[in-house]
Amino acid sequence: MERNRIDEIAASEVERNRSVSSASPGDRLSGAAVKRPRVTDALTRTFFEEWARVGYGALSLETVARKAGVGKAALYRRWRSKADMASDLVKQIAAVAPAQLAGNDRGSLEADLHAMLLVGARMMRDPLVRRIMPDLYAALHREPALAAALRPGEAVRGEKVRMVIDRAVARGELAAEIDPRQAANLLIGPLYWQLVVLGHRTDRAQIRSLARATAAALKSVSVA
Repeated sequence: MERNRIDEIAASEVERNRSVSSASPGDRLSGAAVKRPRVTDALTRTFFEEWARVGYGALSLETVARKAGVGKAALYRRWRSKADMASDLVKQIAAVAPAQLAGNDRGSLEADLHAMLLVGARMMRDPLVRRIMPDLYAALHREPALAAALRPGEAVRGEKVRMVIDRAVARGELAAEIDPRQAANLLIGPLYWQLVVLGHRTDRAQIRSLARATAAALKSVSVA
């Protein structure tokens, strides 16, 4: 499966609203010896739609296959279980989504943080993402494979934040001992709370204010 398709399923409103059930009979494929990309895409899209609708605990692979118009054999040829399917798809998306975080030098710590927050807000505004993320984090304690699936994305996000920190250190805005993980938590935590947990809207002015506050907090920690 192409990674840009995975990202569309996770974050694109256009792709999310496409209806698998409206496909022509020739497109509604049952199991076949060859793993056809159309079948994989239909299963992936339907899996996330069902996860958002009923939650991970109530998610049924039989229902996913039926709603995708695909035979169960085709699904189980790709994934052995719900945990296997979830961890595989989450791992692919987790590795791609953080890579979208802005990496270009914007000239200041605040501007760099603002660019990253804009990308993060765009992803978190997606209704599918907002429904799945809290349930995903709740499931981590019961499904160790899901926790492992998130690690590649955490590593990519950490590297992006480290680049921002290193540039700020080079400019003299921060001290070298700033922990990138602490910076990432300060940056993403309030945004996640506002958009995903509380379901509030966040406009550009609020995002800019959050970038300013995060930069000030990091500078304060750096001075201390």
